[in-house]
Amino acid sequence: MGLEEKAGDLGVITTSLEYAVNWSRSNAMWPMLFGLACCAIEMMSSQGANYDTSRFGMEIMRASPRQSDLMIVAGRVSRKMAPVVRRLYDQMSEPKWVLAMGDCASCGGVFNNYAVVQGVDEIVPVDVYVAGCPPRPEALIHGILTLQDKVFRTKLDGTIREREPIHV
Repeated sequence: MGLEEKAGDLGVITTSLEYAVNWSRSNAMWPMLFGLACCAIEMMSSQGANYDTSRFGMEIMRASPRQSDLMIVAGRVSRKMAPVVRRLYDQMSEPKWVLAMGDCASCGGVFNNYAVVQGVDEIVPVDVYVAGCPPRPEALIHGILTLQDKVFRTKLDGTIREREPIHV
């Protein structure tokens, strides 16, 4: 019994290269495995059985930046750690995206002093901010879905396509 017998007449499917590339990029992100502070615990729990981010194409967190295309900055970034975060970002493969998780990563949180970076966007460009202290795994998953939508709307030259209306 072949595929044709099970699925019936599939016909012809046409699509654009941009659609196929964006679909594959948005549904197969490889996040980098590193955490800086308490938000990392929530990020780890989002990988567990209760939330299971593998449903969204994020099966494995990669330990190497060369195999990653998504950096989740989870927690506060100290001035001492900032060059390391930048180096990891530079070693990631293109195209790459950054998700700032938590208030400390987004704007320094309650740590308004010289030792903490007041927003990770001082170091690397951020695509999606997830608010909360620490944000729950549901918030992280919402941020991931928002990033997937953004990646899906990106043209191959890197510009973002305007949101198209949904016809019901």
